[in-house]
Amino acid sequence: MTAPERRGSRNPKTRQTLLDTTERLMLKEGYAAVGVRRVAREAGVAPALVLYYFPTLDDLFLAVLRRRAEGELERQARFAESPYPLTALWEMNSQPGTALLAEFMALANHSEAFRAELIAHADAYRRAQYDSLTKMIADGNVDIGDAPPMAVVVLTSAISRVLVNEKGLGLTTGHEETMAFVASLLREYDGPASAARAKGARDSEARAAGARAEGARAEGDEAGDA
Repeated sequence: MTAPERRGSRNPKTRQTLLDTTERLMLKEGYAAVGVRRVAREAGVAPALVLYYFPTLDDLFLAVLRRRAEGELERQARFAESPYPLTALWEMNSQPGTALLAEFMALANHSEAFRAELIAHADAYRRAQYDSLTKMIADGNVDIGDAPPMAVVVLTSAISRVLVNEKGLGLTTGHEETMAFVASLLREYDGPASAARAKGARDSEARAAGARAEGARAEGDEAGDA
């Protein structure tokens, strides 16, 4: 096994290896399987080296969370540039890595500090998605009708993550139908062309409603004159 590195000589690659190992264990066996000796054995290093980089298990788990949060924000930036924002939002939340969220939530039940940081990252991520979606709506790149943008963000992330977690368990009943329905919604509402169609339909309905109202007023005037 690798001996502890000298103070002040922390190697980013070693740190990344320890975080990769921890993530892999969390996804395969759950966070309870993570321990200093287990991570050291899986990474092929001495336990003292794990403690050199992460003095406590809480430090290790927080580092995994922070790295994952940074990656999510990077993906969020790509979502903000997509011409099909709803599809990008769905695909982003459907990544297998979201299965880590269940482990993070379980950890949050046992650590106040971890819970506070998890909530802060999740809130920032959700608000970033909301800001991007509202900007795209304003720019005419997507049209969601009267649906509240925040509700679209929450529903998209919740449904996609449920499907990911169920698939990980081996439960896929109803997934095919759900995915087909989601695909039909994305084709209907996503992208500039869909937004233009939706706006045109609303404008036509508004004109028709105005014509009906005008006709009703005219009929009322005629009845009054009679």
